[in-house]
Amino acid sequence: MERKFDLVVIGTGAAGSAAGYKCRKAGWDVAIIDSRPFGGTCALRGCDPKKVLVGAAELIDWTRRMEGKGVLAKGSEIDWPSLMQFKKTFTEPVPENQERGYVKAGIVPFHGRTRFLDRTTVQVGDDRLTGRFVLIAAGAMPAILGIPGEAFLTRSDQFLELEQLPKRIIFVGGGYISFEFAHVAARAGAQVRIIHRGTRPLEGFDAELVEQLVKATREIGVDVHLNRAVESVEKDGDHFVVKASSERGKQAFETDLVVHGAGRVPEIDDLDLDKAGVARDRKGVSVNEFLQSVSNPAVYAAGDASTSSSLKLTPIASMEGHVAASNMLKGNHRKPNYGGVPTVVFTIPPIASAGLQEDAARKQGLKFSVKHEDTSTWYSSRRVNLRHSGYKVLIEEDTDRILGAHLLGEHAEEVINIFSLAIRYGLKAQDLKTMIYAYPTSASDVSYMV
Repeated sequence: MERKFDLVVIGTGAAGSAAGYKCRKAGWDVAIIDSRPFGGTCALRGCDPKKVLVGAAELIDWTRRMEGKGVLAKGSEIDWPSLMQFKKTFTEPVPENQERGYVKAGIVPFHGRTRFLDRTTVQVGDDRLTGRFVLIAAGAMPAILGIPGEAFLTRSDQFLELEQLPKRIIFVGGGYISFEFAHVAARAGAQVRIIHRGTRPLEGFDAELVEQLVKATREIGVDVHLNRAVESVEKDGDHFVVKASSERGKQAFETDLVVHGAGRVPEIDDLDLDKAGVARDRKGVSVNEFLQSVSNPAVYAAGDASTSSSLKLTPIASMEGHVAASNMLKGNHRKPNYGGVPTVVFTIPPIASAGLQEDAARKQGLKFSVKHEDTSTWYSSRRVNLRHSGYKVLIEEDTDRILGAHLLGEHAEEVINIFSLAIRYGLKAQDLKTMIYAYPTSASDVSYMV
């Protein structure tokens, strides 16, 4: 069947949904397509279910930290099957609720993989959909590593569906997926290894705070291997053998599960973008400052599928969906604002970042001072017996503006939002210092960080 729409959206995650609803509200005829259950990565296979698991691990960790300091930790453990059932109460209703919401709004849903037939027409199943505009918001998938035995790797979404947690787990790569899941799995009783080919993991975060986090990770029993590249994965009976190499030579590790944590790439390879004249590179669909394809003006792209931002985060995808919709509705007039966007790795403790790191600030020729301290002796850390915490804040010398903030510790994922607000709206360090905070809270530490 052939159908025409004002907008055809590929993807039902944060970007696609935001744009679809905005354009439909403006009176446009909108179609939305997904080959997976409706809802996108964050709600079904990422942020939301992950944080449910992290919450249980935080509770276990806090209880164990407070052993001998007023708390008896004996018997506290994670019941993995029960935890996964609890997680499903968040994820299972999403696809049906999402589709019901689209239909109620007048957005026409389609299920299946899609591909372009020409500059504005896509094929999905037996349907050919032509739009005045097409938004590509197809999300991301695990990067292809090109190693023998790659098919044996478990994806992050599969990890989040495990009914039983294996006793031995190896995470390939030192990114946020590996570290977050490793912290959960270790607190659930698994023997965990992270194998990372680089000199340091979590390269998007402050190096000194990452070093502290690596120490904390090793202290809970996670074996973190750096400068070691995974070369192959072999299946040997009911377990796997991971072979890796470093300057010291080759090594083999036996394990019950091997998890892919070595990066993600845009899920756009099978969209036949060349038939639509849509330029792309390895980072996604090439777009201009308005999120419009540089080679096909009828196509826009947002979220993980776009080259627009190096930060692939749900809030950014949602913002870009709104921006793209605005530009399609009214002509190119709105640009996404990436100033001060916070990003967090939900380890225990979490590490968070907003704004510039030192190297980036120096490359821009900025003059700034750096406030940096290990805060493990501060009240907010000692109160919960947290051994590893710290901060680093970059303050511009002439303007007193906050250029960047980097945190490791209790409630870092919340406190970073204060710094993000300051960076985004030009608040000064003195503004944060003289603010009256509720006390004692983690936020009240901000006045001592600036």
